[in-house]
Order: sequence, then C-alpha cells, then structure tokens
Amino acid sequence: MADVAFVLHGHFYQPPRENPWTEVVPRQPSAAPFHDWNERVTAECYRPNGWARILDDHGRIVAVVDNYERLSFNMGPTLLSWLDEHAPETYARIVGADREARRAIAQGYGHAIMPLCNDRDLRTQIRWGLADFRHRFGREAEGMWLPETAVDDRVLAALAEEGVRFTILAPGQIAALRPLAAGGDWHDAAVAGTRLPGTLRWRHPDDPALGVDLVVYDGPISHDVAFGGFPSQVVVDRIVGRSHGDLVSVACDGETFGHHHHYADRGVAHALAVEADRRGVALPRLADWLTEHPPTHEGRVRLSAWSCTHGVRRWLDDCGCHTGGEAGWNQAWRAPLRAAFDQVRDWAVEVFDRRGPAVLRDPWAARDAYIDLVLGVSTVERFAERHVVDGDREAAIVEALTLLESQRHALLMYTSCGWFFNDPAALEMFPIMR
Repeated sequence: MADVAFVLHGHFYQPPRENPWTEVVPRQPSAAPFHDWNERVTAECYRPNGWARILDDHGRIVAVVDNYERLSFNMGPTLLSWLDEHAPETYARIVGADREARRAIAQGYGHAIMPLCNDRDLRTQIRWGLADFRHRFGREAEGMWLPETAVDDRVLAALAEEGVRFTILAPGQIAALRPLAAGGDWHDAAVAGTRLPGTLRWRHPDDPALGVDLVVYDGPISHDVAFGGFPSQVVVDRIVGRSHGDLVSVACDGETFGHHHHYADRGVAHALAVEADRRGVALPRLADWLTEHPPTHEGRVRLSAWSCTHGVRRWLDDCGCHTGGEAGWNQAWRAPLRAAFDQVRDWAVEVFDRRGPAVLRDPWAARDAYIDLVLGVSTVERFAERHVVDGDREAAIVEALTLLESQRHALLMYTSCGWFFNDPAALEMFPIMR
C-alpha cells in the first residue's frame, strides 16, 4: 500500500450572467442548443459529476457515484444561486455531498481580483462569500478559494482576521519559505532544487497568533489535468510517484471535468472511487489534513494569480496574457476601462456616504448584512428593523434598498472574467459593463 495522500480540488464557477435590470439570463446563441452557457455547462459538467458513471472495459456501467463526495471543491456563489433556481436536483446533489463528506470550501463572493479591491470591498467580498456558504451548506466555511488564486499579504491578513483557516495557491505564488520551528533565514522558493512542501503557514505581520495555511498544489500535474484531460490511471501513477509522505494536491477549474474535456467526469470517478482505493491512495479532507499534519514551514507570498505571469496585471493593463484574439490584437483597452469602473465605483461610494446615513443607521454595516436579504435569509421587514432609521419607514426602505443594490452591482461589475479574454465586447464583459 502506497503512503500517499491526494486531494483533487475543482474550482466550479460561472459569472453573474443575469441582466441586472431583469435578473434574468438572456438567450446566448453561442451556447446553442442550450438557452445559455449556464445551462450548457450544467448539462456537460455539473450534473454529470453528481451522477458520474464508472464503466468496465466493455463500456458497461458498473456504478454511479457522486464525485462531489470525493473532490475538494468550491462553488461560486453566483453559480450556486443559478443552480438553486434552475437546476434544483443538481444543486441538491452538491449540497447533499457536502453534508456527507464536508469537502466544500467558500469562495470570494463576486469573483473579483481580491488584491485589486479597496479595503471595504475586500472585506465585503470575503464576508458575503462566507455568508453564502453558511446559508447553502449549513456550516461555517473552513477554507476559501481566492478568485484566480489572486493573493497578496493584505488579502491573507483579511482572511485570517475573518476566521478563514486555509486557501489554495499555485507553487509560483510562493516567494520564500523557512522552517516554522527554527525560524532563521528565508529561502527563495524559485531557487532551483527548492522543493515546496504541500502546505505552508502564512503568519499575520501584526499578530503572529493569526495566520492562514497555504495548500500549494502540484503545478505540473495540475497543468496537465487542466489542459490534457483526466486519464485516471496516468494521473494516479503520477500522484504515487510524486508523494513522499506529503500531501499532493491538484487544482484546476471544475469545468475541466466534463465541459472542457467531455466525459472527464468519468475519469475523476474512476480515479477517486476505484483507482485510489486499489492503489492505497488516501483522499483526506483538506481541513482534516491540516489539523493532523500542521505545516512545518512558514511561507511568504508574492502579488500573483494562477492565470497571469505578471502578478495581477491581466486585470489592469496590456500585460500580454489573453485568451483568443487574432495576430496583432492587444488588450490596451483594459487600463482605461478599469479606470472607468473605478470612477463609477467611487461615485457610487460618494452617493452612499452622502445619502446613506439619512436612511441607514450604519450604512457600511448594512452593506455587509445585505447579503442576508439577497439570499432570503432575512426579510425586508427584519432587515429594516435592524438597519433602517426610524421616521418615514416606507420611503427610507425604498431609498436604502436602492443604495444597497447600487453597491451590490458595483461589487459584481469587477467579476474577473470581464478582463480575461481578448475582446471587451465579448460575452464575458458585456454583462459586467451592463
């Protein structure tokens, strides 16, 4: 039996596709024959992973398993809200899997690049992500996925202060490390021959008692899974060969398992439900592994993301990273568009600061609490009793909710995929601009 511990993490996410005026997803012809891309990816990925088929050598179904019970995964709040309404069986399967195995972790709410958020938005993205997780899964989140794994020290400090135990990062995001017990000199993580442990501890600069555990995924295997599909025996072979008693984690978009690579959900099912058991590969929960095997090294991070080799410039300027486009295209539109969004956000903040105190007892506390109203955890009446000032209550509620809706959409307009691709008029940017 191999002494191997393996975690496969799927980052499942779709942006808010709803028209902000109607809250309805319009028809998207490029997703045909489906109404929209949420429907298509659900049919190709989210649903099949809930009822994944295991086949024998003759292509006959020998078992149907729920991959979500064996995967580590996060589901973006904007995706979960859509699944809840439009694919309730799939939604229930995902929530039920976590009830059985408790492998889900939270995600920053609106899939914004967290290091680029101002301080208030950073906190609200974290708090709304944790509140959404609590509402849907019925428990507190132990870890949080950072959109695009975008990180810096300010983001990790906010996670620690909000009670998040761990997050998942790429190996290239680790700047330096040193043994936790001995302290001493830092070692550059990029130096040839430096082997990164599977987990590291990041310490809060102002309070060493606070920190966040960093789960460092295996870069080469994760890359090959993301872009090459999921041949289960090959992947498990590599996991066994890579492990030296440490955790081996692989992380990629959850849409890899069925949407990007058709029927990869079956490869995942065979690897986790059949091959892992046959090879003696343990599949621990990340939270349990970190409790039972605390990190032995301290880590420092660099301002970075898993999908940009220039820090987080992919969401700021024409750094050279893009997806799609013809020869000679550029992304010089990113900087002025980002500046325009920042100006709109700041104008909305000015209005919120000026008009909010007349109708809200504490406008910014009300914004953090507004997620409960969005999720239906609270009613308008209960929310108003707690947050809306006395007086002409009906008029105050209307203005308060109008101000809070403007803030909700200001958060959602920073959804990262708007800047990811080559064309600002593409499907991903259009709803964000709207």
